[in-house]
Amino acid sequence: MNDKRYAQHIADLRNVHRPQRVWGEGKGILMVVGHFLVGVAGGTWLVGSVFDVTPSLVVALVLGALGAIAHLAFLGRPERAFKMMRHVRTSWISRGFVGLSLFLIGGTAYVVLQLVSPVAVVWSVLTTVAQAIAWVGTLTIIGYMGFCYTASKAIPFWHSPLHPAIYIAFALRGGIAVLMVIDALNGVATGDSLLHLWIGVTAVVVLFVALEIQGAWSSRNVAARWSVRDMLAGRLALSFYIGALLIGLVVPALLLGVYDSYTPTVLALVGLASMAGDFFVKLSTVRAGVYLPLVSPARRQRA
Repeated sequence: MNDKRYAQHIADLRNVHRPQRVWGEGKGILMVVGHFLVGVAGGTWLVGSVFDVTPSLVVALVLGALGAIAHLAFLGRPERAFKMMRHVRTSWISRGFVGLSLFLIGGTAYVVLQLVSPVAVVWSVLTTVAQAIAWVGTLTIIGYMGFCYTASKAIPFWHSPLHPAIYIAFALRGGIAVLMVIDALNGVATGDSLLHLWIGVTAVVVLFVALEIQGAWSSRNVAARWSVRDMLAGRLALSFYIGALLIGLVVPALLLGVYDSYTPTVLALVGLASMAGDFFVKLSTVRAGVYLPLVSPARRQRA
């Protein structure tokens, strides 16, 4: 630990409200990037499969691979990553690692088999098996990240039953946004069903995030309330208001409200702004994590 980090660590220990700095700061931002990319990858595979957009499956695999690289780059000893699989029964991080591996292996095999696609019963069976493996991995990586944070009981703001639902909704929103961008690159105007789905999922995301913030603020837990303060009126307010609200919500709303016809360019901008906003929401909520006080404020005042 260098002198600057040591001084920060000592300063945090002296404060009642100690923000977590492992994820979201310095090298720890790679973990947030990894979670973001993996979530979007799962959502893209799911939505792309439903709307039968084959290029989206390839994009999902690329995003998943980039997310895996970000995870490995965050680790101090990446070569030991496979040892995490031993704790799959008790650790959501291990389950996520297994799910991502299944997604990349099964998804890659499925796409390759689909491209070759000879007429043979054995080939059809292999394709079905690969697709099933990819789907198991997809559902795992969409859901596991929220449970990773919820399992952190020492950080009350993360320890919320809504957190897994929020990450699932973000994955779907990200997947829809990717399909909008893919349509734009192909010069195709996104269909009303996809756009309406994006609007509906966005409304759910806003509702869930608002409920989580309101629940943390109305609780009696000082650490959870401090997390909300950091997001709305403290050290994270700029990234939350500009990144999450302005870029992620206001800009898409303006684009959809100003233009009468939704051209591929407009919808691509909506998709990109949507994904950028999702990243800033995740970054803000991760960095807003505050540990339970080592000593209660009342005892500290008496001391």
